Amino acid sequence: MHKSLGYKVTNGFIYTALGLIGLITLLPFLYVIVVSFTDPSEYLRKSLIIIPEKWSLSSYKYILSTPMFMRSLGVSGFLAVVGSAIGIIVTSALAYALSRRRFFGKKFFLVAILMTMLFNPGMIPNFLLVESLGLIDTVWSLILPAITSAWYVFLMRNFYQELPEELEEAAKIDGCNDIGVFFRIMFPISMPAVAAFGLFFAVGFWNTYFNGVLYINSDELRPMQVVLQMMLIQASTNIADPSVAAMLQSEQMLPPETIKMAAVVVASLPIIMVYPFLQKYFVKGMLVGSVKG
Repeated sequence: MHKSLGYKVTNGFIYTALGLIGLITLLPFLYVIVVSFTDPSEYLRKSLIIIPEKWSLSSYKYILSTPMFMRSLGVSGFLAVVGSAIGIIVTSALAYALSRRRFFGKKFFLVAILMTMLFNPGMIPNFLLVESLGLIDTVWSLILPAITSAWYVFLMRNFYQELPEELEEAAKIDGCNDIGVFFRIMFPISMPAVAAFGLFFAVGFWNTYFNGVLYINSDELRPMQVVLQMMLIQASTNIADPSVAAMLQSEQMLPPETIKMAAVVVASLPIIMVYPFLQKYFVKGMLVGSVKG
């Protein structure tokens, strides 16, 4: 097909604009990476660093040798893996049950779930509930309150509603009960939706912060985002103190800013590495329930 000059110019303008927007979006993260690899003496000497003259891994060595940060990394990893797995199973099972016409009390449960989207009980009732369950200062206080979302349940329910009921009937003729139908038939064929929502859950649990501040008192159970915030406050305090800044420069100690940047890179890297493997499912999963046949 012949493409006119106006069409080519418009396309060129759009691609250029999108490229510039993408570059501007990436610049802050690129700056974080550059600072994290900058030699401490060079960082203290310059106010702005685009490309460091001398690269260094000292900030990463410091972080990876800090017991508190490594413990928090393990806690966040546990939350992302275990929390996401439980969240996916609970959300999928609930959505599948609500998608079946013969499910007893279906309307009641749908209204109850819808109410959670309209009315939020607030921080204090949630805290009292978690406390009454004896979950304070346990890792389950970070998982159970975020185990599912009404929005995810409704989207997954739309996906299961689009599946033909003949699949369920055929499975039951072959001897499957309701649990067998779900785990052996319905759950495997919903992998695009499961992968998309699994990524949402993983990112949510990996970035757990507020519940960590609210429910966790022990240093051993603090999630990574809480520890990063503590490091950020400590770094800001040190930078604001001229005596500490002078001491850092004179004794060639690691600047808190490069430690902070290295911590941000270490915290973001696992999710960035996982995303390309789930991208093909992510696009399909985002269309769950959006197209009616």
